[in-house]
Amino acid sequence: MKAIIWCEKSQRVAKALRDMGVDAYSCDILPCEHPEWGIPHIQDDALNHLTGYDLGIGHPDCTTLANSGVQWLFKIPGRYDQMLKDAEFFNKLDNADIPHIALENPIQHKYARELIRKYDQLLQPWWFGEGETKATCLWFKDLPPLMATLIHTGREGRIWREPPSPERKVNRSRTYKGLADAMAHQWVNYIRAKDIRPL
Repeated sequence: MKAIIWCEKSQRVAKALRDMGVDAYSCDILPCEHPEWGIPHIQDDALNHLTGYDLGIGHPDCTTLANSGVQWLFKIPGRYDQMLKDAEFFNKLDNADIPHIALENPIQHKYARELIRKYDQLLQPWWFGEGETKATCLWFKDLPPLMATLIHTGREGRIWREPPSPERKVNRSRTYKGLADAMAHQWVNYIRAKDIRPL
């Protein structure tokens, strides 16, 4: 099985997939965070990699799409036009020529929802043993919703409270390990089971 994880510099999902025996590649316009892991990283535009894989998982930039930033959509010059480009990018990933796809984003504002189909699942990182609250939406193509693996009771929102810094955006967008592990285990097992079912 060959997988690509678009817009992932942290390589957390790629590593979880590699641990499952998947030939996984991260892809981002930025360098990867963990070259010491030895996971192949494609430093390139994700739109150049929309075919040739069995599984695609994407984390498209949510800056202009997220409901949390809608107040800036008409206040920052060029923000609305950038939102249109970001929605187009999202939809190109969603329509990639790959049999199994999952895209992740926070709750989107109404202007983005007019351009992007409704999400298939809304979950929280505390479903997967992480002590954080962060509503996360997933869009699927032939993949099942994720099942909770370990409910964390001491949960709170912390990442969004970080003070402004150059690292804040990256820290907020990094996939939680518990969620990455759930994606790898549940979706890889689903695809493998589907591949051996008789026609």
